[in-house]
Amino acid sequence: MITFPGASHRFCDGVSRRSFLRVGGLTLGGLTLADVLRAEAQSGVRRPEKAIIMIYLPGGPPHQDLFDLKPEAPSEIRGEFSPIPTNVPGIQICELLPRLARIADKLVFIRSIVGGVDDHSAFQCVTGHTKQAQPPGGWPELGSVLAHLRGPANPSVPPFVNLAPKMQHTPYNAGLFGFLGVANAPFRPEGEGKADLVLGSGFTLDRLRDRMTLLAAFDRFRHEAESDGMMEGVDCFQQQALGVLTSSRLAQALDLSREDPRTLERYGRGTEKHQGDGAPRLMEQFLTARRLVEAGARCVTVSFSFWDWHGGNFQNARQNFPALDQGVSALVEDLHERGLDQDVSVVVWGEFGRTPRINKDAGRDHWPKVSCALLAGGGLRTGQVIGSTDRHGAEAKDRPVHFQEVFATLYHNLGIDANRATIRDFSGRPRYLVDDHLPIREVI
Repeated sequence: MITFPGASHRFCDGVSRRSFLRVGGLTLGGLTLADVLRAEAQSGVRRPEKAIIMIYLPGGPPHQDLFDLKPEAPSEIRGEFSPIPTNVPGIQICELLPRLARIADKLVFIRSIVGGVDDHSAFQCVTGHTKQAQPPGGWPELGSVLAHLRGPANPSVPPFVNLAPKMQHTPYNAGLFGFLGVANAPFRPEGEGKADLVLGSGFTLDRLRDRMTLLAAFDRFRHEAESDGMMEGVDCFQQQALGVLTSSRLAQALDLSREDPRTLERYGRGTEKHQGDGAPRLMEQFLTARRLVEAGARCVTVSFSFWDWHGGNFQNARQNFPALDQGVSALVEDLHERGLDQDVSVVVWGEFGRTPRINKDAGRDHWPKVSCALLAGGGLRTGQVIGSTDRHGAEAKDRPVHFQEVFATLYHNLGIDANRATIRDFSGRPRYLVDDHLPIREVI
């Protein structure tokens, strides 16, 4: 147990220094954080300077109502919305997205994503692969790959953070470390990860005035522990474990009360209520993602709302499009204003598109033949549209862009050649990050 102001820093009888480092520690599958960090180092981790924010839209958004409207199509296909011009001549998007329209020069609209499957799951969006013919252990998602290849940029901040709460439809839930093992699993501050920021069962908020006092106490303990030489003789992995537990860096990144109220207003307030069997429409996640990459996270995934609209497509769009518009535009503008637009890549997408023809319930059904995506940041050549679909939005007409081309592009933005870098599966076989797909040439 640790005693804070008013008592000396010491261990309870019978608790060794090494045992202490396990108290309140991050645990994943029975491993302490020290074990996790040791495993990461054995994998050859490095310290990058770039990051990715992935915004997953559970259920599959309607591409022909977002970024690929068909105003000349028959009414049963074109729907209820009209296109509006953006600040890039020739590019039009939905009228419910005026904020994104004003910053289109900072965005890349992909209208021809192909290679999807009819699977209500985050799997393809977060791994780049399909579930068929997986290697032993299963494919890991992007964040786990980066945690394995690049490791933590800061020992006090996990390299991979998943902000999504658990969703009722379990395939929407990411956190797939696959054959890379639990050492590369995401930290989940909205789930069991909240307990990882607490030091021991004998230390509660009731003993401190408020959260800021707790953070200050952590920092004072860290300083005094190091100055007293307590850390001497403890191996480097346990030092890193204690670094996460006693540094306020991660907790501060998650504490939105530190933000300027004008910034909070810019991002907007959402609801913690889950939408359908998907995620909450929680605007604060966009801001938290920015704060986490600033603090040193290498990959942050966000799951936003619920997009499986077999009925009431346009009614649901009127509720969700403006929220997505505000959250994504605030994030992109914020990254540019903070000088992070060259280093932080943003991708927004769902697992598939929706049927061109509106069904009897005013909804659109699953349509894996083509979908859309939005890219920003990462030093990309923005202010353009990639690809197009036919007059009904049913097939890619020109420049189809495969899911894995997007992944190759994201890896490229981090300085990783996805066609040369490999990771080993459970059998020891090296696996390429993508299957013979190059980065999107138009944007790099």
